[in-house]
Amino acid sequence: MKLPFSLKLVPFFFLFLSLIWGAFAQNGVTYLQFEGKEGPGKGKHIVLVAGDDEYRSEESMPMLGKILSQRYGFKTTVLFPIHPETGEIVPNYQNNIPGLEHLETADLMIMLIRFRELPDEQSQYIENYLKAGKPVIGLRTSTHAFAYQKNKESKFAKWDWTSKVENWERGFGQRIFGETWVNHHGIHGKEGTRALPDGVQQLNGHPVLRGVKDIWGYSDVYGIKHLPENAEVLLYGQSTAGMTPDAPLMWEKSVMPVAWTKPYQIEGGSPGMAFTSTMGASMDFENADLRRLVINASFWLLGMSDAISPDMSMDFVGDYKPTMFGFDTFRKGMKVEDFK
Repeated sequence: MKLPFSLKLVPFFFLFLSLIWGAFAQNGVTYLQFEGKEGPGKGKHIVLVAGDDEYRSEESMPMLGKILSQRYGFKTTVLFPIHPETGEIVPNYQNNIPGLEHLETADLMIMLIRFRELPDEQSQYIENYLKAGKPVIGLRTSTHAFAYQKNKESKFAKWDWTSKVENWERGFGQRIFGETWVNHHGIHGKEGTRALPDGVQQLNGHPVLRGVKDIWGYSDVYGIKHLPENAEVLLYGQSTAGMTPDAPLMWEKSVMPVAWTKPYQIEGGSPGMAFTSTMGASMDFENADLRRLVINASFWLLGMSDAISPDMSMDFVGDYKPTMFGFDTFRKGMKVEDFK
């Protein structure tokens, strides 16, 4: 059955809306920006990109942005998945993250996204950033950040998490972070993750592990199968028999990497460095040492290891009351200004 001509135009209408929305981007409407207070990060800009439909990155990214700016002096910009018709944050709207042009002035990108299929005009800012060889942090579902179902002719379709394109096998996650989606090694929603520091990295005093002593999270351990030899594992994860910090370790299950570093380089670009953790649900970040891990990684990637101390404050700026992970559990009707 042929669609009426007017219905064929619907996808282009939404693309037009998203581009118009981006053109009128402003702080508190389509993105959040926090000017840095005094601190070692003064003069540096971190862009945090939220866009997953399960782990409530729209809650955790503003929280991290506030700590980085108000406690450590970084200018931070937080981007969200926004429905172009309503202006509301809709995590399961896969096709619009306005404000990615802020990557042009970014020194670091932190992303927690899943199965996005963005307009090429938006993805181009990510590619330009990576070509510059600038550092990037990928959390939880960023190993499977992109899925191209509609625009398979896009130049960025090679980013798809199942890609078979030469040199982009298994997509963006594999090429940049060292892994794509494999499976839930732990039982999703029933087992948590206890992080176990790599003994060698801990003995050698890796700066990212400085002060990190106790990480437990609600999200389960991800399966890791394709991590390349040039990745350096910092933390392994052991499943816990329950969803509380005191739940016993399940030693009958194998451990999996849950945090590592890896160099990257894409065609025509300069070499860069990535840090990845498969932890990162909004409720995981109730754990102070998980916040410490990500903030330490930010300092390390920016060449600021000397500024990392084990007693750095990881206290929240304002309230942080995260929502339990799950599909369609996001707070309905929320707009960017609600996360100020």
